[in-house]
Amino acid sequence: MTKIFLALIFMVAVTASAGDLIGFSEKASETQQQLEKKFDTYLDANMMLGWMEYLTRRPHHAGSPKVKENAEWMAEKLRSWGFETEIEVFHVLIPRPLIRELTLLEPARYEAVLKEPTAPEDPVSKAIETEGLPPYNAYSADGDVTAELVYVNQGLPRDYEELELRGIDVKGKIVLARYGGSWRGIKPKLAYEKGAIGCLIYNDPKADGFYQGDAYPDGAFKHDHAVQRGSVLDLPLRPGDPLTPGWGATKDAKRIAREDADNIMKIPVLPISYHDAKPLMEALGGETAPPSWRGAMPVTYRIGPGPAKVRLKLKFDWKLIPAYNVIAKMKGSEAPDQWVIRGNHHDAWVVGATDPISGIVPMLAQAYATGQLAKTGWRPKRTLVFCAWDAEEPALLGSTDWVEHHADELKKKTVAYINTDGSSRGFLGVGGSHALEKMVNQVARDVPDPQTKGSVADRRFSLMMVDGGPESKKQARARQFQLGALGSGSDYTAFFQHLGLPTLNLGFGGEGRGGEYHTNFDTFAHYTRHRDPGLVYGVVLASVCGRLSLRLSEARVLPFDFTDTLKAVSGYVDEVVKLADDQRKAVAEHNELLAGGHYQRAADPKKKRRLPKPKSEVPYFNFAPLHNAVAGLKKEAAAWRNTMRTVAEQEKPDGADLQKLNALLYSSEQAFLGDGLPRRPWFRHQIYAPGFYTGYGVKTLPGIREGIEEGNYKEAQEQIHITAAAIDRLTALIRKATAMLP
Repeated sequence: MTKIFLALIFMVAVTASAGDLIGFSEKASETQQQLEKKFDTYLDANMMLGWMEYLTRRPHHAGSPKVKENAEWMAEKLRSWGFETEIEVFHVLIPRPLIRELTLLEPARYEAVLKEPTAPEDPVSKAIETEGLPPYNAYSADGDVTAELVYVNQGLPRDYEELELRGIDVKGKIVLARYGGSWRGIKPKLAYEKGAIGCLIYNDPKADGFYQGDAYPDGAFKHDHAVQRGSVLDLPLRPGDPLTPGWGATKDAKRIAREDADNIMKIPVLPISYHDAKPLMEALGGETAPPSWRGAMPVTYRIGPGPAKVRLKLKFDWKLIPAYNVIAKMKGSEAPDQWVIRGNHHDAWVVGATDPISGIVPMLAQAYATGQLAKTGWRPKRTLVFCAWDAEEPALLGSTDWVEHHADELKKKTVAYINTDGSSRGFLGVGGSHALEKMVNQVARDVPDPQTKGSVADRRFSLMMVDGGPESKKQARARQFQLGALGSGSDYTAFFQHLGLPTLNLGFGGEGRGGEYHTNFDTFAHYTRHRDPGLVYGVVLASVCGRLSLRLSEARVLPFDFTDTLKAVSGYVDEVVKLADDQRKAVAEHNELLAGGHYQRAADPKKKRRLPKPKSEVPYFNFAPLHNAVAGLKKEAAAWRNTMRTVAEQEKPDGADLQKLNALLYSSEQAFLGDGLPRRPWFRHQIYAPGFYTGYGVKTLPGIREGIEEGNYKEAQEQIHITAAAIDRLTALIRKATAMLP
């Protein structure tokens, strides 16, 4: 840690405030903070380390004996801590590999190893070798294809634009893509759309491997045979069981035919190590790849096509597999039908110490501490629900199918869903519903950071001052960070983007080192050496999540502040207006250069590059509905803040039905729901969605933004009106909430 960083820590640090908490009176704030301090006394790192070691002794992928054993072990723990607990089982389609073969046929023969060795010194290596799954991409198509190879860099739209300019077509070819730039499933999705018949994905050592540090087991990063597993189901179309689109995959559920599932990949896809990728790259001819396409393998990066010719053969066992969701509830004393839900998945690709056990263990610690509080006679005012999801890794199956199956009940009862996944040591990161931003900042202010002795908020503000841009520095000076926008990639997706439930997703990171993601060496030994020795930040994560749950449980008026929602939405509107202006200028310049022959004169005549095509002019959109909607939201958000602050300070506010008011508040995120985004109606949130070609990466105001980006300008204008109507619905709800208070 640098001296300047330490100086900033102490410059901005403040002690945890005993002032008013949002949603609480001054007296209630003091009582609440005493409760939270008591909660912290029950958090024990040694106990948590013991749980982590037990949960990661053997591979526990969905459908494995160990994943069921872990579910039953957690259920028994939760029962012993005072929770009403059940294991709810869904039956989901998860393919398992039967045949995996990759052969370089020309110009020289090479049989890919396709095996990821373990480290003999790791205590779980033997269990991994006997029980672990081999490297594969779930929901790849079966296939036996032979074709020339083409290197497509990261396999993103911009990469195919570059290939098109170079006169290179991937139709009928097998593509080689490197991980990075977007979620893995986008690479075969785009390859299929461009006509490719197969896709290989590898981890280039420049992004991990020896380029970043010592390789495992000497260091934290990928060795040359390491492979990143993962799903390639078309998650931006919809997550969850592919055979039960929109409803829960119960044992007797109606199922569509596999060939009718629109989100299963249409071509064979296989992840490989850079040991297996190197001979393929060496065999490629054609042009040298652009500088930004080159990695760190000791070869010349060429594009092809050919003379490399490969055969890819994959076959899968397509079976329904049980997914074990552990659901534990502690009934609320005053509002039992208002639920504060906390979740993390428990399945892994192999043993998954980082992903997901570093998140599930703090969740268990939070449940344990809550149970200990209950043994003192305390009871939560609202019902607390703890959920350990199964089958997240293949396609967010356990959580999505649970949400779809219980959708009507969840829409009526869910106050908020708090999600974690993998976590590490370092800095707090939070994304989610901006109406909860004030509460999140207050919690971060009140939790000590174990390294700096300031708060976890102080530490984040210092990082923002040192490494952030102008907006980050502005937030740090104002001592309130803005929540990130949520895309997809974890179990919050169905809660947030399908049902429109208030959601937070959080974790720590930035200082743990490692390339263990979805590999054989994501183990207890690796995690406790490289990620979070002593599980120090695991305890902090439990403390943060515990406070979030307890404040949502105990607040007299739920801590929703819509001025932060206004700020976020207003910023997104400014972004899409600027996007339209920037695109209009770029298209005009492009067409002018094309008409003037500048592209042709600038091209290297030896390289037979294709001229780009003219682009459709970008119209001037009518953004007035959005601006008017934001103006209305601004007025009502300010009125709500002033009224809420006054009423929360009263011990017994007169004339207010707080039960009905709070139910209205937590339904506020549902105001943003529409009938579904274009071409993917499962995603209903008009403000946030994973990008159609970014996967996990978020697109804000997605209907408008993607319409502009993809040149579908009529659709973009339609989405402006649809999104404005969603903002107006929230404004009307806030107005109604304000009117309910004296």
